[in-house]
Amino acid sequence: MNMVLPRKTPDARVAQITKLAVMAVGGQGGGVLTSWIEVVARAQGYSCQATSVAGVSQRTGATIYYVEMIEGVDRQPVFALAPSAGDVDVLIAAEMMEVGRAIIRGFVTPDRTVLIGSTHRALAVSEKTMPGDGIADADEVKAAAEIAAQQLILADMDRLAVDQGSVISASLFGALAGSGALPFPREAYEDAIRASGKGVDASLRAFAAGFDTARNGDTPEEEPEDTPPLELVGPAREMGKWQALVARTESLPKPVQEMARAGLMKVVDFQDCAYGGQYLDRLEQIIARDEAAQSWALSTAAAKYIANAMAYDDIIRVADLKTRQPRLTRIRAEMGAGEANLVELTEFFHPRAEEIASLMPAGMGARWEANPKRMALLNRLFSKGRRLRTHTLRSFVMLHFLGGLKNYRMKTRRHEVEAAHLDAWLSDSLAVLESDYALAVEMVKNRRLIKGYSDTHARGLTKFGTVMGAAALLEGREDAADWMRRLREAALQDPDGTALEGALKTVRSFV
Repeated sequence: MNMVLPRKTPDARVAQITKLAVMAVGGQGGGVLTSWIEVVARAQGYSCQATSVAGVSQRTGATIYYVEMIEGVDRQPVFALAPSAGDVDVLIAAEMMEVGRAIIRGFVTPDRTVLIGSTHRALAVSEKTMPGDGIADADEVKAAAEIAAQQLILADMDRLAVDQGSVISASLFGALAGSGALPFPREAYEDAIRASGKGVDASLRAFAAGFDTARNGDTPEEEPEDTPPLELVGPAREMGKWQALVARTESLPKPVQEMARAGLMKVVDFQDCAYGGQYLDRLEQIIARDEAAQSWALSTAAAKYIANAMAYDDIIRVADLKTRQPRLTRIRAEMGAGEANLVELTEFFHPRAEEIASLMPAGMGARWEANPKRMALLNRLFSKGRRLRTHTLRSFVMLHFLGGLKNYRMKTRRHEVEAAHLDAWLSDSLAVLESDYALAVEMVKNRRLIKGYSDTHARGLTKFGTVMGAAALLEGREDAADWMRRLREAALQDPDGTALEGALKTVRSFV
């Protein structure tokens, strides 16, 4: 005998619960924003509950803050602990890719969801680790948001807050108030900010900016004035040499001159004017083998990538850049530090044994590299890494000293290796020039695969060697240049080289 239990009628008041989700990563004030929402809801007589579910890490998964609230109940409701797909009334995303993640997870639906998002970008780990340009297309996310949301409010909430000396949580709170998604007066939101007691004035200004933007639309950011070109400065004797080098670029073919000047500046800034002369010597040798009928494509590519190859990232370069005044000024500005504020700065260094050996004199460094026991010793001494607190005199002077070893750089093992590698790369690229001009250009552009230092540099070298080695497999093909470009683009797609291996299998099948 089967007994059928009567179906319980759902409580109609469940539909009256307002459900709001906030997606933010560390440093964006998601917790503060959520607490403000709680305060204003309870002050207006609502029962309210807030929870949070942390992401995997700071940039591979946002923390999801979830708020449920309901008005006028005589008993404490049982609220949900996390949002469900298709069941969110308001979604606040503190960054453009979080807007995209919210849509993918189904939190944004056209029948009910008010979507408030910031258009600024804080790059995800997956975007930063791409060997090439891994930045996701924000325009695609915006197009999807316009379809997915019932009401959409998008603006650079981070800029609005920073302009007022506050943080993004305040401008997002203002946008929530301005959206009208919750039935609370503006004064109630502002009272919640005042009740926090911290940074009230700046937060209220940012709140007002977010509120006005939600009501009136985003005001386009003014076009910045043309930035004057960078200029090198130095002693009069060196500036005379610099001007002589600039004059040499004026005799180059017109299409090459702009890139050559940019490359020359990079190389001279890296080392000195004598090194800049070597750069122009190499470039002029390639121009002598190029021709106007090809629009000087080979020489233009060479002007860019020879400069990149000559201005490699070694320990001296890294130390130099980390102790330059413009960098320190930028960091203070990003931190919002005033003249009376002390900014403590910690630099992380984790050099491999190879980096230490590369800093030795060329002969000595080669001997150490060839000796496994000596390399193991360097690993034991340096593998734990170092944290240098460069706001202290001792650590800053140490880095400043390293960054000032430019005169010694030309004697190091690293420079010997880089110079030999540069010559071999140009030789291999120009070897096919007479038979396949386009292929030679693509082989010059392969230098793009090498960048950074330490493990990043090592991975780039491996991919560079693999792609350059494919030239022998492509020899004689009409589409050789096109396939060389495809191999390079495949190498830039992922750090582990999966895409490159797939493209190589195709190329090997030609033989």
